[in-house]
Amino acid sequence: MQFSEIIGQGETKNRLIRSVREGKISHAQLFAGAEGVGKLPLAIAYAQYVCCTNRGENDSCGVCPSCVKFGKLAHPDLHFVFPVISSSVSDDFIKEWREIVTEKKYFTYNQWLAKLNAENKQALIYSKESEAVLRKLSMKSYESEYKVMIIWQPERMYHDLGFGNKLLKILEEPPERTLFVLVSENPDALMITIQSRTQRINIPAIAESDLTRCITERYYLSADEANNIARIAGGSYTVAIENIKASDESRENLARFIEIMRLAYSKNVRGIKQWADATAGIGRERQKNFLAYAQRMIRENFMLNFHHSELNYMTNAEQSFAQKFSPFINERNIFDIMEEFALAERHIEQNVNAKMVFFDLSLKFIVLLKR
Repeated sequence: MQFSEIIGQGETKNRLIRSVREGKISHAQLFAGAEGVGKLPLAIAYAQYVCCTNRGENDSCGVCPSCVKFGKLAHPDLHFVFPVISSSVSDDFIKEWREIVTEKKYFTYNQWLAKLNAENKQALIYSKESEAVLRKLSMKSYESEYKVMIIWQPERMYHDLGFGNKLLKILEEPPERTLFVLVSENPDALMITIQSRTQRINIPAIAESDLTRCITERYYLSADEANNIARIAGGSYTVAIENIKASDESRENLARFIEIMRLAYSKNVRGIKQWADATAGIGRERQKNFLAYAQRMIRENFMLNFHHSELNYMTNAEQSFAQKFSPFINERNIFDIMEEFALAERHIEQNVNAKMVFFDLSLKFIVLLKR
């Protein structure tokens, strides 16, 4: 993967290129940023540039034997660690990993779960992964000056800290000519000691102009359509694509949000119970996605009351419902509503009974929406 394939991020690209050309490659780097801004593609392009045997001023050559192998994610000195299921190790799913990275380049954790046919499970980085990492790093590099280890979503290390502690030891005493790139959406969830031993590079949101240009070219949208989608996406390519495709999950989340707000407002306890039971059956990851979506919708509806369209990031379908619903979200209830949604999200994460969580949450809205 080359830098030229990455959407925007010109300043970050220049910084990474400059570090290589000046010989100032930090052995452990932490690429931190929101979902969909291009952290993983940047990490791979950076590694390819480091290992390229004929690198140019602004990019890897793309044609030398090293670049050709990087293009297939099959370079012997390029290694990956990523969340997997069933206490496995990354190598068990390297085929699926190469496919999704090659096909999509930009993808989400949930899309990775779908690739594993594990939408209702959690993917984690387990302790046994450390054995594979140590084995790979104990070997001499095959072809390149550097061995590169890219760790995607290290915040999903299993809670027993086995992998984290061994990773920390490697970062403290790294093998010679080894480059670690940790790619994280939640860097503050990492062990403080790991954070302190990495050079943090914050990857910003994709500039709206860059995102607009990209989706216009790839999806043949009108200028107005592309501008609106890029604005709503908030600098995330994956969010932009989800909005373009109007995914089934997005439509379901909106329908689920509308239903519970109407049931709560009408004090329909029987309907609330049925809604809670149905929502409890969609799987934990989709439940968390819905709760995150609902928090965004509450924020958007509150901001709509200020009549500043530039502050709102809603689709046409969302705006249609918000025109009548937004007056019910005000300064007297917004903080409590947001807190209840956030609490429910934590409870789902902690495996609290989902039926109880959603039923209790819905009953509270009966009071909160009347404020």
